[in-house]
Amino acid sequence: MSLIKDAKLDIIATRNSQYPLGDKPEFLLVGRSNVGKSSFINTILSRKNLAHTSSNPGKTQTLNFYLVNDSFYLVDVPGYGYAAVDKKMQAKFGKMIEEYLETRDNLKRVFLLVDFRRVPTDDDVLMYNFLKYYNVPVTVVFTKADKTSIRTRQNILNESLKKLDLVLGDDAVIFSSVTKLGSKEVISKIDSVLSDVSAI
Repeated sequence: MSLIKDAKLDIIATRNSQYPLGDKPEFLLVGRSNVGKSSFINTILSRKNLAHTSSNPGKTQTLNFYLVNDSFYLVDVPGYGYAAVDKKMQAKFGKMIEEYLETRDNLKRVFLLVDFRRVPTDDDVLMYNFLKYYNVPVTVVFTKADKTSIRTRQNILNESLKKLDLVLGDDAVIFSSVTKLGSKEVISKIDSVLSDVSAI
């Protein structure tokens, strides 16, 4: 997948009946509002404005299915932990994500995006444990690494991994959409999953 031939926002959904048909593998992207999911998508897919970044956190209110090379989907969901989104809307987002996790056999791996500038929040830990309840493989992507000094990264990483307490088989990547740090590792993980699926 090192060469992205085609990538587009293919389907916008709020419920199961609107999900894409077929059995293409899917990779779910979750994270707090303003953690950099849109920048992550644009960087991984080598596109500038495929996913629109916003100065207003909490803007994504649907499940957005990005079709890549006509072979798999990146699925972006509403960010969590943004106080300006009212409780009723937060509950709606939660039900959307829960329905997806409960019903979607196409889901192969989740990328949980966490801001690397600070220790994972309680919301981040809650989301990780929520994903583990559904036994979904998780790669934690520590975003905005360019805003940290290289000499402090190992300490931040150790502290963050200790708080998240990853289970065996899950892993982490330090990532920056500015310097492209970690993008090769993320693409390699996607490639590995796609290879495993095609071998079945």
